Amino acid sequence: MKQYNISKSTTFYAIGLSYKKADAEIRGHFSLSEEAKQMLLEQAKANNIESLIVTSTCNRTEIFGFAEHPFQLIKLLCDNTKGTVEEFQKVAYVYKNKEAVSHMFRVGSGLDSQILGDFEIISQLKTAARASKKQGLLNHFIERLVNAVIQASKRIKTETNISSGATSVSFASVQYIMKHVEHISEKNILLFGTGKIGRNTCENLVKHTKNEQITLINRTKGKAEAIAGKFNLVVKDYANLQEEINASDILIVATGAQNPTIDKHIIQSKKELLILDLSIPKNVNSNVKELNNVNLVHLDDLSQITDETLQKRKLQIPLAESIIEDVKTEFNSWLETRKFAPTIKALKIKLQDFKKTELETQRKKNADFNEAQAELISNKLIQKITNHFAHHLKEDAISTNESLELIQKVFQLEPLKNV
Repeated sequence: MKQYNISKSTTFYAIGLSYKKADAEIRGHFSLSEEAKQMLLEQAKANNIESLIVTSTCNRTEIFGFAEHPFQLIKLLCDNTKGTVEEFQKVAYVYKNKEAVSHMFRVGSGLDSQILGDFEIISQLKTAARASKKQGLLNHFIERLVNAVIQASKRIKTETNISSGATSVSFASVQYIMKHVEHISEKNILLFGTGKIGRNTCENLVKHTKNEQITLINRTKGKAEAIAGKFNLVVKDYANLQEEINASDILIVATGAQNPTIDKHIIQSKKELLILDLSIPKNVNSNVKELNNVNLVHLDDLSQITDETLQKRKLQIPLAESIIEDVKTEFNSWLETRKFAPTIKALKIKLQDFKKTELETQRKKNADFNEAQAELISNKLIQKITNHFAHHLKEDAISTNESLELIQKVFQLEPLKNV
């Protein structure tokens, strides 16, 4: 699997940055909004990039795609974010071919998550694949790879305990609150932002804190009302944000804004206030730390929480890795078949030509020539011959490249472009 014969471009890359080397501020520079993702895809299409998908979460921003050189993908990322090439080079990673495939498997299976066993990234991969397909930027290779990663993720969820107990950032935030705030059920909690993390956090708050004094605010009020209706919570207008913050004991910020929406000037109350910022880029200005009554916690701090459950999940890593290898073997097997598919297709066309010529000859020679029967028999023979060659090429004991060359030479096949 040194080179992927599925693409006109020679190399499959994974480029990106994650929580491992890039802090929240730098990750914020490379964060992609939905609009920015769309612009990136359009630019990729205009630049004749054959196929790619792009994901951007609170923990990582990545592009998986085919290119002649990784800089083509890096430039796409930098052109559509605040990040620079210089910043990227300091904290980023670039994987190619086999290593890029392995990286996507680890990411999609929760093994590379900031909180081990957090599978929220898999929905991001699905969404990314759909967006690329809509733009005509999803070739057979990446589509098959994403599906294989989804399969591995499902198996790891069901066959291991790596995600036993909730392991997401949203749960970690609620866990933190319950450990550090006494009488949690009596506190006023304000959730600002009802995107995916906000929704999940809200659900965990209701489930674990037994608190009935939770207020939701979102720039689009309808989205907050939809969630509030499910849990019978209060919704306030965005215009009431400052008032509600000053009435709260706990503020959870999970908005998708590109710049801070909360700073020290909006906080007028002198009572203790715990702020959890679950946003990338950061949506709470660090100047709130200047206020003696405020304790600010960012999602990067939450990921450092280790407990007995996490240690138990780590014991499941070898089993998860074995499942990945199992699914990856299937994917590699499919990849090998793609390698010789053009030759088998060309062989079938050549045999069809032989059939057509011979049938025409027999038709002229024999007045009682049975056209239907001859067609049926010849088609079955062609199928048996091509199947025989395909099975031969799948055998591990033979050199696929040498066999392909021999078949092409014997049958005088025209070289076909890989599909």
